[in-house]
Amino acid sequence: MTPRLDPAALNTALEAVHRAGIPGLFAEVRDGDQIWSGAAGVADLDTGRPVTPDLRHRVGSVTKTFTAAAVLRQAESGRIGLDTPVGQYLPHLVPGPRGEAITVRMLLNHTSSLAEYLPYAYPSLKAFPALAETGPESLEEHRLTRFAAAELIGMGVDAPAVGSPGGTPGLYSNTNYLLLGRLLEEVTGSTAEQCITRDVIEPAGLRHTGFPTGPSVDGPHSRMYEEWFGMIDPPRDHSVHDMSWVGPAASLISTVSDLNRFYRLLLAGEIVGTDSLTEMRRTVPVVSQEGRTIDYGLGLHPTATPGQDTFWGHGGTVWGAGTLSMTSADGQRQMSVAVNLQRWNRLDAAGRPRPHPIDEALAAFHHLAMYG
Repeated sequence: MTPRLDPAALNTALEAVHRAGIPGLFAEVRDGDQIWSGAAGVADLDTGRPVTPDLRHRVGSVTKTFTAAAVLRQAESGRIGLDTPVGQYLPHLVPGPRGEAITVRMLLNHTSSLAEYLPYAYPSLKAFPALAETGPESLEEHRLTRFAAAELIGMGVDAPAVGSPGGTPGLYSNTNYLLLGRLLEEVTGSTAEQCITRDVIEPAGLRHTGFPTGPSVDGPHSRMYEEWFGMIDPPRDHSVHDMSWVGPAASLISTVSDLNRFYRLLLAGEIVGTDSLTEMRRTVPVVSQEGRTIDYGLGLHPTATPGQDTFWGHGGTVWGAGTLSMTSADGQRQMSVAVNLQRWNRLDAAGRPRPHPIDEALAAFHHLAMYG
Protein backbone atom coordinates (compact mmCIF):
# COMPACT_ATOMS: atom_id res chain seq x y z
CA MET A 1 0.00 0.00 0.00
CA THR A 2 1.29 3.49 -0.88
CA PRO A 3 2.48 5.31 2.29
CA ARG A 4 0.37 8.13 3.66
CA LEU A 5 1.55 11.72 3.46
CA ASP A 6 4.43 13.06 5.54
CA PRO A 7 3.93 16.86 5.56
CA ALA A 8 7.25 17.61 7.25
CA ALA A 9 9.20 15.56 4.71
CA LEU A 10 7.32 17.14 1.80
CA ASN A 11 8.00 20.65 3.10
CA THR A 12 11.69 19.82 3.51
CA ALA A 13 11.93 18.36 0.00
CA LEU A 14 10.16 21.35 -1.52
CA GLU A 15 12.47 23.76 0.29
CA ALA A 16 15.47 21.79 -1.00
CA VAL A 17 14.38 22.46 -4.60
CA HIS A 18 14.20 26.18 -3.82
CA ARG A 19 17.65 26.13 -2.21
CA ALA A 20 19.03 24.32 -5.27
CA GLY A 21 18.12 27.32 -7.43
CA ILE A 22 14.40 27.49 -8.28
CA PRO A 23 13.11 30.96 -7.29
CA GLY A 24 9.70 29.59 -6.33
CA LEU A 25 7.64 26.41 -6.54
CA PHE A 26 4.36 25.15 -5.19
CA ALA A 27 2.62 21.79 -5.06
CA GLU A 28 -0.34 19.74 -3.92
CA VAL A 29 -0.02 16.07 -2.99
CA ARG A 30 -3.01 13.87 -2.21
CA ASP A 31 -3.35 10.41 -0.71
CA GLY A 32 -6.98 9.35 -0.50
CA ASP A 33 -8.78 11.95 1.57
CA GLN A 34 -5.54 13.43 2.94
CA ILE A 35 -4.22 16.51 1.10
CA TRP A 36 -0.98 18.42 1.59
CA SER A 37 -0.17 21.68 -0.17
CA GLY A 38 3.00 23.69 0.14
CA ALA A 39 5.17 26.39 -1.39
CA ALA A 40 8.76 27.53 -1.15
CA GLY A 41 10.53 30.63 -2.39
CA VAL A 42 9.34 33.76 -4.14
CA ALA A 43 6.90 34.62 -6.90
CA ASP A 44 8.76 37.85 -7.73
CA LEU A 45 12.52 38.20 -7.47
CA ASP A 46 12.28 42.01 -7.41
CA THR A 47 9.75 42.38 -4.60
CA GLY A 48 10.30 39.14 -2.69
CA ARG A 49 6.57 38.33 -2.84
CA PRO A 50 6.27 34.72 -1.67
CA VAL A 51 4.72 31.93 -3.71
CA THR A 52 1.58 30.29 -2.34
CA PRO A 53 0.01 26.93 -3.27
CA ASP A 54 -3.09 28.50 -4.85
CA LEU A 55 -1.34 30.51 -7.59
CA ARG A 56 -2.43 30.18 -11.21
CA HIS A 57 0.30 28.99 -13.57
CA ARG A 58 0.99 28.30 -17.22
CA VAL A 59 0.98 24.48 -17.32
CA GLY A 60 2.43 23.97 -20.80
CA SER A 61 1.92 20.57 -22.40
CA VAL A 62 -0.30 19.36 -19.57
CA THR A 63 -2.80 21.05 -21.92
CA LYS A 64 -2.42 18.07 -24.26
CA THR A 65 -4.34 15.79 -21.91
CA PHE A 66 -7.24 18.26 -21.91
CA THR A 67 -7.19 18.48 -25.71
CA ALA A 68 -6.99 14.70 -26.06
CA ALA A 69 -9.92 14.27 -23.68
CA ALA A 70 -11.99 16.70 -25.77
CA VAL A 71 -11.15 14.71 -28.93
CA LEU A 72 -12.11 11.45 -27.21
CA ARG A 73 -15.42 13.01 -26.17
CA GLN A 74 -16.12 13.82 -29.82
CA ALA A 75 -15.08 10.29 -30.79
CA GLU A 76 -17.60 8.91 -28.30
CA SER A 77 -20.31 10.96 -29.95
CA GLY A 78 -19.36 9.64 -33.40
CA ARG A 79 -18.11 12.95 -34.81
CA ILE A 80 -14.47 11.84 -34.91
CA GLY A 81 -12.98 8.45 -35.77
CA LEU A 82 -9.66 7.73 -34.07
CA ASP A 83 -8.47 5.69 -37.04
CA THR A 84 -9.93 8.00 -39.68
CA PRO A 85 -7.35 9.81 -41.85
CA VAL A 86 -6.96 13.42 -40.83
CA GLY A 87 -7.10 14.39 -44.49
CA GLN A 88 -10.78 13.52 -44.51
CA TYR A 89 -11.38 16.28 -41.96
CA LEU A 90 -8.64 18.80 -42.81
CA PRO A 91 -7.58 18.25 -46.44
CA HIS A 92 -6.44 21.86 -46.75
CA LEU A 93 -3.97 21.47 -43.86
CA VAL A 94 -2.66 17.93 -44.51
CA PRO A 95 -3.28 17.36 -48.21
CA GLY A 96 -2.69 14.44 -50.51
CA PRO A 97 -1.24 11.05 -49.58
CA ARG A 98 0.00 12.24 -46.18
CA GLY A 99 -3.49 13.31 -45.21
CA GLU A 100 -4.73 9.84 -46.11
CA ALA A 101 -1.91 8.09 -44.23
CA ILE A 102 -2.02 10.07 -40.98
CA THR A 103 -4.89 9.18 -38.65
CA VAL A 104 -6.35 11.07 -35.70
CA ARG A 105 -4.81 8.47 -33.39
CA MET A 106 -1.36 9.20 -34.84
CA LEU A 107 -1.78 12.88 -34.00
CA LEU A 108 -2.81 12.01 -30.45
CA ASN A 109 0.13 9.67 -29.79
CA HIS A 110 2.76 11.56 -31.84
CA THR A 111 3.35 8.86 -34.45
CA SER A 112 2.20 11.05 -37.38
CA SER A 113 5.79 11.72 -38.56
CA LEU A 114 4.98 15.46 -38.64
CA ALA A 115 7.90 17.65 -37.59
CA GLU A 116 7.92 20.18 -34.77
CA TYR A 117 7.19 23.70 -36.04
CA LEU A 118 8.87 25.48 -33.11
CA PRO A 119 12.34 25.93 -34.69
CA TYR A 120 10.69 27.60 -37.69
CA ALA A 121 8.45 29.91 -35.66
CA TYR A 122 11.32 30.89 -33.31
CA PRO A 123 14.32 31.00 -35.68
CA SER A 124 17.02 31.41 -33.03
CA LEU A 125 15.85 28.10 -31.51
CA LYS A 126 16.69 26.34 -34.78
CA ALA A 127 18.93 23.77 -33.12
CA PHE A 128 16.57 22.94 -30.26
CA PRO A 129 16.88 20.41 -28.67
CA ALA A 130 20.37 19.93 -30.18
CA LEU A 131 21.55 23.13 -28.57
CA ALA A 132 25.08 23.79 -29.83
CA GLU A 133 23.97 26.58 -32.18
CA THR A 134 20.87 27.87 -30.46
CA GLY A 135 20.17 31.25 -28.85
CA PRO A 136 17.42 33.08 -26.95
CA GLU A 137 16.83 36.04 -29.27
CA SER A 138 13.51 34.85 -30.69
CA LEU A 139 11.95 34.63 -27.24
CA GLU A 140 11.98 38.37 -26.81
CA GLU A 141 11.30 39.14 -30.47
CA HIS A 142 8.08 37.11 -30.40
CA ARG A 143 6.90 37.94 -26.89
CA LEU A 144 3.76 39.64 -28.26
CA THR A 145 3.58 37.99 -31.71
CA ARG A 146 0.11 36.68 -32.58
CA PHE A 147 0.67 33.49 -34.54
CA ALA A 148 -2.00 31.92 -36.74
CA ALA A 149 -2.44 28.20 -36.06
CA ALA A 150 -2.64 27.41 -39.78
CA GLU A 151 0.70 29.15 -40.33
CA LEU A 152 2.38 27.12 -37.57
CA ILE A 153 0.83 23.88 -38.80
CA GLY A 154 2.11 24.67 -42.29
CA MET A 155 5.65 24.98 -40.93
CA GLY A 156 5.42 21.52 -39.39
CA VAL A 157 3.73 19.92 -42.39
CA ASP A 158 6.18 21.45 -44.86
CA ALA A 159 9.26 20.46 -42.85
CA PRO A 160 10.95 17.12 -43.63
CA ALA A 161 8.97 14.22 -42.22
CA VAL A 162 10.42 12.28 -39.30
CA GLY A 163 9.91 8.62 -40.13
CA SER A 164 6.65 7.41 -41.63
CA PRO A 165 3.04 7.69 -40.40
CA GLY A 166 2.36 5.14 -37.67
CA GLY A 167 6.02 4.22 -37.32
CA THR A 168 7.71 4.01 -33.94
CA PRO A 169 9.36 5.52 -32.14
CA GLY A 170 7.25 8.56 -32.87
CA LEU A 171 8.41 12.13 -32.42
CA TYR A 172 6.78 14.40 -29.85
CA SER A 173 5.54 17.36 -31.90
CA ASN A 174 3.28 20.30 -31.08
CA THR A 175 2.21 20.25 -34.74
CA ASN A 176 0.05 17.22 -33.91
CA TYR A 177 -1.92 19.02 -31.21
CA LEU A 178 -2.44 22.21 -33.18
CA LEU A 179 -4.01 19.98 -35.84
CA LEU A 180 -6.20 18.36 -33.18
CA GLY A 181 -7.32 21.85 -32.20
CA ARG A 182 -8.33 22.56 -35.78
CA LEU A 183 -10.07 19.18 -35.91
CA LEU A 184 -12.17 20.12 -32.88
CA GLU A 185 -13.09 23.37 -34.60
CA GLU A 186 -14.05 21.55 -37.78
CA VAL A 187 -16.41 19.06 -36.13
CA THR A 188 -17.95 21.31 -33.44
CA GLY A 189 -18.15 24.72 -35.12
CA SER A 190 -16.58 26.37 -32.07
CA THR A 191 -12.98 27.21 -31.29
CA ALA A 192 -10.85 24.47 -29.77
CA GLU A 193 -10.59 26.47 -26.57
CA GLN A 194 -14.38 26.82 -26.34
CA CYS A 195 -14.84 23.10 -27.01
CA ILE A 196 -12.30 22.05 -24.37
CA THR A 197 -13.81 24.46 -21.86
CA ARG A 198 -17.36 23.23 -22.49
CA ASP A 199 -16.64 19.50 -22.70
CA VAL A 200 -13.77 19.06 -20.23
CA ILE A 201 -13.01 22.00 -17.95
CA GLU A 202 -16.56 22.93 -16.92
CA PRO A 203 -17.90 19.37 -16.40
CA ALA A 204 -14.86 18.66 -14.21
CA GLY A 205 -15.67 21.66 -12.02
CA LEU A 206 -12.27 23.30 -12.53
CA ARG A 207 -12.85 26.83 -11.25
CA HIS A 208 -9.34 28.21 -11.81
CA THR A 209 -8.49 26.63 -15.16
CA GLY A 210 -8.84 28.22 -18.58
CA PHE A 211 -7.17 29.49 -21.71
CA PRO A 212 -5.57 32.94 -21.80
CA THR A 213 -7.43 35.76 -23.54
CA GLY A 214 -4.30 37.88 -23.90
CA PRO A 215 -0.56 37.75 -23.17
CA SER A 216 -1.00 38.09 -19.38
CA VAL A 217 -2.16 35.60 -16.75
CA ASP A 218 -5.37 36.66 -15.03
CA GLY A 219 -5.59 36.29 -11.26
CA PRO A 220 -2.86 35.69 -8.65
CA HIS A 221 0.22 34.16 -10.27
CA SER A 222 3.97 34.04 -10.12
CA ARG A 223 6.39 35.67 -12.50
CA MET A 224 7.91 33.04 -14.77
CA TYR A 225 11.65 33.21 -15.34
CA GLU A 226 13.37 31.88 -18.46
CA GLU A 227 17.13 31.22 -18.35
CA TRP A 228 17.57 29.47 -21.72
CA PHE A 229 20.52 27.32 -20.62
CA GLY A 230 22.36 30.21 -19.01
CA MET A 231 22.16 32.41 -22.11
CA ILE A 232 19.67 34.74 -20.39
CA ASP A 233 21.50 35.99 -17.32
CA PRO A 234 19.85 37.05 -15.11
CA PRO A 235 16.75 35.04 -16.07
CA ARG A 236 14.02 37.13 -17.70
CA ASP A 237 10.36 37.19 -16.71
CA HIS A 238 8.16 35.75 -19.47
CA SER A 239 4.88 35.64 -17.57
CA VAL A 240 3.67 38.15 -20.18
CA HIS A 241 3.92 36.27 -23.49
CA ASP A 242 1.38 35.68 -26.24
CA MET A 243 0.56 31.97 -26.10
CA SER A 244 -0.76 31.63 -29.65
CA TRP A 245 2.56 29.94 -30.42
CA VAL A 246 1.18 26.78 -28.77
CA GLY A 247 -2.61 27.23 -28.50
CA PRO A 248 -4.40 23.95 -27.62
CA ALA A 249 -1.03 22.19 -27.44
CA ALA A 250 0.32 24.02 -24.38
CA SER A 251 -1.34 27.34 -23.48
CA LEU A 252 -3.64 26.35 -20.59
CA ILE A 253 -3.54 28.15 -17.22
CA SER A 254 -4.46 26.22 -14.08
CA THR A 255 -3.64 25.55 -10.42
CA VAL A 256 -2.05 22.49 -8.86
CA SER A 257 -5.32 21.75 -7.05
CA ASP A 258 -7.36 21.90 -10.27
CA LEU A 259 -4.86 19.64 -12.05
CA ASN A 260 -5.13 17.00 -9.34
CA ARG A 261 -8.91 17.16 -9.57
CA PHE A 262 -8.81 16.85 -13.37
CA TYR A 263 -6.57 13.78 -13.46
CA ARG A 264 -8.44 12.15 -10.59
CA LEU A 265 -11.72 12.46 -12.48
CA LEU A 266 -10.15 11.45 -15.79
CA LEU A 267 -8.65 8.24 -14.42
CA ALA A 268 -11.92 7.44 -12.68
CA GLY A 269 -13.71 7.46 -16.04
CA GLU A 270 -15.72 10.58 -15.21
CA ILE A 271 -14.49 12.76 -18.10
CA VAL A 272 -14.25 10.18 -20.87
CA GLY A 273 -15.76 6.70 -20.85
CA THR A 274 -13.97 3.52 -19.79
CA ASP A 275 -13.25 2.45 -23.36
CA SER A 276 -11.82 5.87 -24.22
CA LEU A 277 -9.65 5.80 -21.11
CA THR A 278 -8.32 2.41 -22.19
CA GLU A 279 -7.36 3.95 -25.55
CA MET A 280 -5.70 6.90 -23.81
CA ARG A 281 -3.51 4.49 -21.82
CA ARG A 282 -2.49 2.40 -24.86
CA THR A 283 1.13 3.53 -25.30
CA VAL A 284 3.78 3.56 -28.01
CA PRO A 285 7.45 4.65 -27.82
CA VAL A 286 7.94 8.35 -28.59
CA VAL A 287 11.10 10.49 -28.62
CA SER A 288 10.56 13.49 -26.37
CA GLN A 289 11.81 17.02 -27.04
CA GLU A 290 14.67 16.28 -24.65
CA GLY A 291 15.73 13.34 -26.84
CA ARG A 292 14.57 10.60 -24.44
CA THR A 293 12.33 7.72 -25.54
CA ILE A 294 9.17 7.60 -23.43
CA ASP A 295 5.94 5.62 -23.51
CA TYR A 296 3.09 7.82 -24.70
CA GLY A 297 -0.63 7.17 -25.06
CA LEU A 298 -3.35 9.52 -26.26
CA GLY A 299 -2.40 12.66 -24.35
CA LEU A 300 -1.17 10.66 -21.35
CA HIS A 301 2.11 9.06 -20.41
CA PRO A 302 3.06 6.73 -17.55
CA THR A 303 5.80 6.98 -14.96
CA ALA A 304 6.80 3.77 -13.25
CA THR A 305 9.46 2.82 -10.71
CA PRO A 306 10.27 -0.89 -10.44
CA GLY A 307 8.23 -2.44 -7.66
CA GLN A 308 6.12 0.70 -7.25
CA ASP A 309 2.75 1.92 -8.50
CA THR A 310 2.41 3.24 -12.07
CA PHE A 311 1.41 6.89 -12.33
CA TRP A 312 -0.30 8.58 -15.29
CA GLY A 313 -0.29 12.24 -16.26
CA HIS A 314 1.72 14.78 -18.18
CA GLY A 315 4.45 17.35 -17.79
CA GLY A 316 4.65 20.76 -19.36
CA THR A 317 7.04 23.60 -20.00
CA VAL A 318 6.63 26.99 -21.62
CA TRP A 319 8.86 30.03 -21.41
CA GLY A 320 9.61 30.42 -17.70
CA ALA A 321 7.08 27.94 -16.35
CA GLY A 322 7.16 24.21 -15.70
CA THR A 323 4.55 21.79 -14.38
CA LEU A 324 4.24 18.08 -13.69
CA SER A 325 1.00 16.34 -12.72
CA MET A 326 0.87 12.59 -12.03
CA THR A 327 -1.83 10.32 -10.59
CA SER A 328 -1.59 6.67 -9.56
CA ALA A 329 -3.53 4.25 -11.73
CA ASP A 330 -6.07 3.71 -8.95
CA GLY A 331 -6.44 7.48 -8.43
CA GLN A 332 -5.43 7.20 -4.77
CA ARG A 333 -2.15 9.14 -4.85
CA GLN A 334 -1.58 12.38 -6.74
CA MET A 335 1.09 15.02 -7.22
CA SER A 336 1.03 18.33 -9.07
CA VAL A 337 3.98 20.69 -8.84
CA ALA A 338 4.75 24.01 -10.57
CA VAL A 339 8.10 25.83 -10.84
CA ASN A 340 8.79 29.40 -11.97
CA LEU A 341 12.15 28.88 -13.71
CA GLN A 342 12.96 26.95 -16.87
CA ARG A 343 16.07 25.68 -18.68
CA TRP A 344 18.43 26.20 -15.77
CA ASN A 345 21.06 23.74 -17.09
CA ARG A 346 24.16 25.33 -18.61
CA LEU A 347 25.57 23.70 -21.75
CA ASP A 348 28.79 21.77 -22.19
CA ALA A 349 31.10 22.25 -25.17
CA ALA A 350 28.98 19.92 -27.31
CA GLY A 351 25.79 21.84 -26.55
CA ARG A 352 24.41 19.27 -24.12
CA PRO A 353 22.76 20.41 -20.87
CA ARG A 354 24.94 19.84 -17.83
CA PRO A 355 23.51 18.33 -14.64
CA HIS A 356 22.34 20.89 -12.08
CA PRO A 357 21.52 20.48 -8.37
CA ILE A 358 17.92 21.43 -9.21
CA ASP A 359 17.55 18.22 -11.23
CA GLU A 360 18.38 15.95 -8.31
CA ALA A 361 16.35 17.96 -5.79
CA LEU A 362 13.29 18.07 -8.03
CA ALA A 363 13.51 14.34 -8.78
CA ALA A 364 13.71 13.66 -5.03
CA PHE A 365 10.57 15.71 -4.43
CA HIS A 366 8.73 13.94 -7.26
CA HIS A 367 9.62 10.54 -5.83
CA LEU A 368 8.65 11.46 -2.29
CA ALA A 369 5.38 12.99 -3.45
CA MET A 370 4.42 9.97 -5.52
CA TYR A 371 5.74 7.07 -3.47
CA GLY A 372 6.24 8.41 0.05
